[in-house]
Amino acid sequence: MTARLDSVRRAIAETASACGRGDGAVTLVAVSKTHPAEAVEEALAAGQRVFGENRVQEAKAKFPALKDRFPDLELHLIGPLQTNKVRDAVALFDVIQTLDRLKLAEALAEEMAKSGHRPRCLIEVNTGEEPQKAGLAPAEVEAFLTDCRDRLGLPVTGLMCIPPVDEEPAMHFALLAEMAGRLGLSEISMGMSGDYETAVHFGATHVRVGTAIFGARPYPAQ
Repeated sequence: MTARLDSVRRAIAETASACGRGDGAVTLVAVSKTHPAEAVEEALAAGQRVFGENRVQEAKAKFPALKDRFPDLELHLIGPLQTNKVRDAVALFDVIQTLDRLKLAEALAEEMAKSGHRPRCLIEVNTGEEPQKAGLAPAEVEAFLTDCRDRLGLPVTGLMCIPPVDEEPAMHFALLAEMAGRLGLSEISMGMSGDYETAVHFGATHVRVGTAIFGARPYPAQ
């Protein structure tokens, strides 16, 4: 696994350099969903510190002990968040990348006010406007961002997207980067194992890579 991690890091660095982007311009989020804590420990031993999980309950079982041992570990929620899991999510995650609706924004704001813990939030954008997918349509993002920041006081720092599987991702990455720039947001989370180099080319600040690092996921994992 360490060799695969090094290969991904090298590809990110080379692509960023070719685009005139400096060291540290792109954060690798190692997606450890469905993989055991031992796999995360191996990545930690290789120097990886930023991880992504899809499910609150899985992360809750896996990461508190690791965070105790590695205080600089940063954990991102990259899967959908139900409002009944907001308390656990705010306590455990450092970044919530899937802010996608007003009810969730209000629940997050309430829990952050109670707990004093304020994980950064990224708005999930449904760039392909796919009806089966979560995320806001691009035309809805600006008003939602204003509401989240001005009324709710949420620490929204960026945008995230998952392009349609049957479309060229570049156009979606370009759209997300343009929106983030226009809205003054510094974090752009886009790109996965199959297209993260393209995402870096289009300005991603965070890429979410799982299979290319950890290998095939050990399904079933319910």
